[in-house]
Amino acid sequence: MDLPKNHFKAAISAGQVQIGLWSILSSHVTVEILAGAGFDWLVLDTEHAPNELPMVYSQLQAAAAGGDVSPVVRVPWNDMVTLKRYLDIGVQSFLIPYVETAEEAAAAVSYTRYPPHGVRGYSAAPRASGFGRIKNYPLRCAEEIAVLVQVETRKGLDNIEAIAAVEGVTGIFIGPGDLSAALGHVGNPKHPAVLTAIDDAICRITAAGKPAGILTPDETLARHYIELGCKFVAVGSDLGILARTAEQLAAKFKTRG
Repeated sequence: MDLPKNHFKAAISAGQVQIGLWSILSSHVTVEILAGAGFDWLVLDTEHAPNELPMVYSQLQAAAAGGDVSPVVRVPWNDMVTLKRYLDIGVQSFLIPYVETAEEAAAAVSYTRYPPHGVRGYSAAPRASGFGRIKNYPLRCAEEIAVLVQVETRKGLDNIEAIAAVEGVTGIFIGPGDLSAALGHVGNPKHPAVLTAIDDAICRITAAGKPAGILTPDETLARHYIELGCKFVAVGSDLGILARTAEQLAAKFKTRG
């Protein structure tokens, strides 16, 4: 049994644009459906979703059964124990929220590496190693692990170049929602000051030699960010699709008096 190839990591590292979707519904059923929809990557969110490790385990299985989509897990925090547990169930791509400094980015990377290159705890035969069937898994696994760090504060913006220079950081993701709050425009990620900051951040990330990523359900903005150089762009969420499409369908048939 061979180490699974991380096609998402390979693609963004080669400069290929990857179009993704956010999964917030925390269901293996919806993940299996979405996996075959044609997206390149799918975020399994555990930061702002009622999602826990056993549920993500099932969602990883569903993603593998449903199509060729690459799952990316957004963990709730930059935490060694949390990352260790998700690594053991086979997660290869991580989105780490609220990274503000090179030191925090380096810590995130170290949590995904075994000693002497990091501090990941050792387990003899987890799902990640094919239950012990992947030869030399501890020596090879880092090749296919993607560490995406999320910049969403003023301090994070100030430190983009330093964060990008950290060995093992695969890409930098801009979080428009939290960034808008940090810039004094909470709930308004389309404020001109926020949009300007995002454009500048994408250009700086790209200039630093790292793939840039973002989430926006606005098609015009998504296409703009791709033109600006973003390599991994999430263009919506399962929750948004369900809510808005359901509302539109109901409005077609329901008479409001």
